[in-house]
Amino acid sequence: MPNVMIRIKDNGALLFYIAKKDQEDEIATVEVDTDNEWGGVVELTDGSKYYIEPMSPRPSFPTTLRFKRAE
Repeated sequence: MPNVMIRIKDNGALLFYIAKKDQEDEIATVEVDTDNEWGGVVELTDGSKYYIEPMSPRPSFPTTLRFKRAE
């Protein structure tokens, strides 16, 4: 379960960064993305998927969260 830093880029997109892998990519989709809840399956623009239990309220970014690799 990697620690992932998520921040907002200048263009408004969310950037997903795993330091141990030096992997950085934009988030393409988030399963649940409302003002009250955020999480579920997160798909990156490279096609890889990660999972985090949906959390309420939506976190403020930048933040560091623990994700699981999704199938």
